[in-house]
Amino acid sequence: MQLPLHRTTQKCGYTFTLKVGGSTSTFCFLYISYLCFLKSFFMKLVFASNNKNKIQEIQALVPNTFQILSLEEIGCTEDIPETADTIEGNAILKANYVTEKYGYDCFADDTGLEVEALNGAPGVYSARYAGEQKDANDNMDKLLSELKDKSNRNANFKTVIALNLNGNQNLFTGIINGKIIEKKIGTNGFGYDPIFVADGYSKTFAELTMEEKSIISHRGIAVKELILFLQKQNQ
Repeated sequence: MQLPLHRTTQKCGYTFTLKVGGSTSTFCFLYISYLCFLKSFFMKLVFASNNKNKIQEIQALVPNTFQILSLEEIGCTEDIPETADTIEGNAILKANYVTEKYGYDCFADDTGLEVEALNGAPGVYSARYAGEQKDANDNMDKLLSELKDKSNRNANFKTVIALNLNGNQNLFTGIINGKIIEKKIGTNGFGYDPIFVADGYSKTFAELTMEEKSIISHRGIAVKELILFLQKQNQ
């Protein structure tokens, strides 16, 4: 009696045992090809953040061909250390943490508000400017107090994204210039958005819709650079 022949094959991360010959074999190979197409068409990347506002904002910016996974979705519930003394350094720390501990391709961002009259402060300490409680209202109140007697209210938001992909690391930067107003206006957004007005605009970031903010924001600029890079990698 002749036994059926079988062959084990690996393709784009999948392992299959196939019966060789006949329509079943043809169907299996077509099915494998279809799975590989789906895997290449939808690129999975971990966004190293537990900030739901950031995740929502970035998910709205990326094309449908990219599936963004949160830290929660990969089982990362711990706080990732942000101990660098630069915005770039913190982004790199977070991206490397996920890649080294969980083995995923990922990107991480860090954002800071840099105020000219305060020599770039709060900068890398923006999230905890008024203390480790990381309260946005406390941070804004402290900043407004420090600018109370200053005529120069120029500032910029800066976002740096560190991408770890296929063993390589790339950085993408977005900067939006503007000014700090004297009181909080608006309820959208988060962080310092209620007191920041971008150059050329009369509304604060907190008065803009998410779509309006995404077009001009520092994070939007950095993410667009990231997406252009990823699209080139997929070609």
